[in-house]
Amino acid sequence: MSWMIVSDSSCELRTLPQATPNVGFATVPLKIRVGEREFVDNAMLDIPSMMEEMRNFNGASTTACPSPEEWAEKFLLGDNIIAIAISSNLSGSYNSAMIAKEMVLETHPEKNIYVMDSLSTGGEMALAILKANELIGQGLDFASVVKELEIYYAPRQVLFALSCFDNLVKNGRLNRVVGFVAGKMGMRLVGRGSEEGKLEMLHKTRGETRTLAFILEEMDRRGYNGTPVVISHCLNPVAAGLLKNGIENKWHGAQVYIVPCSGLTSFYAQEGGIIVGY
Repeated sequence: MSWMIVSDSSCELRTLPQATPNVGFATVPLKIRVGEREFVDNAMLDIPSMMEEMRNFNGASTTACPSPEEWAEKFLLGDNIIAIAISSNLSGSYNSAMIAKEMVLETHPEKNIYVMDSLSTGGEMALAILKANELIGQGLDFASVVKELEIYYAPRQVLFALSCFDNLVKNGRLNRVVGFVAGKMGMRLVGRGSEEGKLEMLHKTRGETRTLAFILEEMDRRGYNGTPVVISHCLNPVAAGLLKNGIENKWHGAQVYIVPCSGLTSFYAQEGGIIVGY
């Protein structure tokens, strides 16, 4: 039987590295609207152009989740479907995927479809995708893949560091006063994804070096033990590389992957932002 791993575009991945034979991978795009212009979050998206458009626009930009039909189109491509969506507390993508599941099963009841609410975004979702591919490669049946994936994913965590907060404030993800004061003082904010899949601020600091050091300390405090890490960055490869080196030096043998932020995660992280899934 054929397998499909499907995610929305906030997972950062555009292809599946070392895909197991007979396993397909596809993403459904979120959309970012800046004024009258819509950016589709796919492999062709010009992130620097989108960021410049956002800087030059005075109003609040918005995002839109994939439609059920877009999810359903990908679900039809395999017999066993593992779908992973951005946190349902950040987007309607998970709800769209659940509607798509019911739509497809009405006409194709023989299919197996599992939809995960990641309660996160970015690299944490990428880790789930990579693990699903690994489990399928072990020859497990559908129910076993789902069970083992849930066990693996339960302790995953995500941290993020921001140097620009305009969109978080404009879209109600960050208190307006906190964002204004932090911006005026040149602060950087470090936060985490909560257990409910919401954004939770942890610490304010100044300078990239201190910010990266705090992330390493926070990973240690939260029990990180050398499992794979995905670092995504919004136009900030230098900081991502420094953080990668810091993780590898502190936890020898850790596998650390660096990927550019997708359009959706760039929308929230903005220029200079870093997201760490582990």
